[in-house]
Amino acid sequence: MIDMDEPAPLHDFVTADAETASAVSDSGPADSGPTESDPAVAGCVQAVVSGAILWLDPSGAVYWPDQRALIVADLHLEKGSAFASRGRFLPPYDTAHTLDRLTRVIRRFNPTRVICLGDSFHDPAAGGRIAQTDLARLATLMGQRDWIWVSGNHDPAQVHPILGASVGEWRAGPLVLRHEAEPDGISDLSGHFHPTALVATRARRVRRRCFVHDESRLILPAFGAYTGGLNILTPAVRRLLERGFKTWLIGDRRLYAVPRKRLLADNSRVTDR
Repeated sequence: MIDMDEPAPLHDFVTADAETASAVSDSGPADSGPTESDPAVAGCVQAVVSGAILWLDPSGAVYWPDQRALIVADLHLEKGSAFASRGRFLPPYDTAHTLDRLTRVIRRFNPTRVICLGDSFHDPAAGGRIAQTDLARLATLMGQRDWIWVSGNHDPAQVHPILGASVGEWRAGPLVLRHEAEPDGISDLSGHFHPTALVATRARRVRRRCFVHDESRLILPAFGAYTGGLNILTPAVRRLLERGFKTWLIGDRRLYAVPRKRLLADNSRVTDR
């Protein structure tokens, strides 16, 4: 198995819908927010969840134009420093890198509200470890728009006083935005599972982060730099989705639609090659 982010093998199964998605532009959005013809959303794919039109972005974020809201999940800020405190040393740049990516996507979409769907910080003590420069950057981003922290299992309470309190869930329009999808719930956007898909191509198997959704539910990929992933065919994820769910793999500059027959469970064998 090879886990890598190179787009060439994905052309083996990409669908016509995904072929229409062109590269994302880093040009700044208009003051009123982007429209469908704006270059800022050129690499997005449109998904409809419980009647809400959402733009899935190759960054791993979702833009909801009716609400002018940008939605991200599982930033896991300060995961590197959490590992270091336990003697497992990783390069201490994950928070800065994640904030760089978040800043870029905010500049493109110019949302009036940002909603973070939980596990934004890797643990409750992260607020005491975050560098002052990173904290100042985050405070600046928050000060320019409404900012909603949804609590997660890693950050169930306030992490730092200047960041404000978190909420258990956020309701807007027809949708409930929460950290983890509820088996009996409907019409929700969530994260938590860090969804990935394992797919078969002519050359190899490829695993990537992905969006997965059906008509009433969307699960976002993890946005953070140091985040693993769970195969969407794992029972914990699969049981949440209707039979005709859709999967969008994240490439460098675009999304790729994956037919259900190309999805592989972990440790599965390819029999059609």
